[in-house]
Amino acid sequence: MLGSKLREVYSDMSDFTLNPLVLIGIGSSFAFSGLFYHLYQNKKQEVDELKKIPSFRPDQHLVKVLKASRHNRLHYAAVEGVVEADAEPLASRFVPRCFGVIQKISLREFWKYWNSVSKSWDIKAVNKKETNNFVPFSLVTHGSYNLDVYVKFQDPREFSSFILETVHHEIRCVEERLGEMVVEGLSGEKPVALEEVEELLRVGSTVTGFGEVVLEGDQVIRLQPPKDGRKYFLTPTDHRGFISQHEGVASLWKTLSAITGITGAAILTGFVYSFFEKNDDRSKKA
Repeated sequence: MLGSKLREVYSDMSDFTLNPLVLIGIGSSFAFSGLFYHLYQNKKQEVDELKKIPSFRPDQHLVKVLKASRHNRLHYAAVEGVVEADAEPLASRFVPRCFGVIQKISLREFWKYWNSVSKSWDIKAVNKKETNNFVPFSLVTHGSYNLDVYVKFQDPREFSSFILETVHHEIRCVEERLGEMVVEGLSGEKPVALEEVEELLRVGSTVTGFGEVVLEGDQVIRLQPPKDGRKYFLTPTDHRGFISQHEGVASLWKTLSAITGITGAAILTGFVYSFFEKNDDRSKKA
């Protein structure tokens, strides 16, 4: 009797036509759910590691911690503070009364090239020139009138990464004259626009640096590349904001994992329900 019942169910399943799109929907939903969950776990682990990094400000508390540490250094820590130039700050070339300690100016030309295959003009960007300037700078405590304690940076080129603020972005179209149009048309290429971008690490902005913290003398503190290979970088936010950004990414992956997983489960439930509903209708007719 059991064998006949199994044969009946198997016969019903063989008669049930499964839409390939349903299979694709179920499989892709669960696959994406697994991928997003994997990304969430990796990001969560990264956030947990970031929270273990000690965070300080350029003040007497940091000096006391360094003096109590072996060799007057912390092998890896985060220091949050306000950017202050150690020398004459860099003036923006485009924005009045705007000063920084790291400056990047890039110029790009956009050219049209005649494509003989498609019989049309293609636009390509050509890097024309990039200028990088910097001055030594330090981090000081926000709102502090006592600048005896500060954290020094010598050469920002040692950073593995840093993000600058775009203070100027302009695209100027190139005006064409009749004679130039004829020459350029014969050569198969012509300039169409020039893009100017200026980026700055501005004086007075709040940043957080990650690296090895060393006390030199009684008050001078330096942030430098770690000797254990960990990243030496600067982020344009306070320490709490930096961790919150990473927590937001982790939350996004977790949410996407849940949505795709629920979607896959809903499609699978709908498929199973349709199968048994069809089987029940056949039993009633029989």
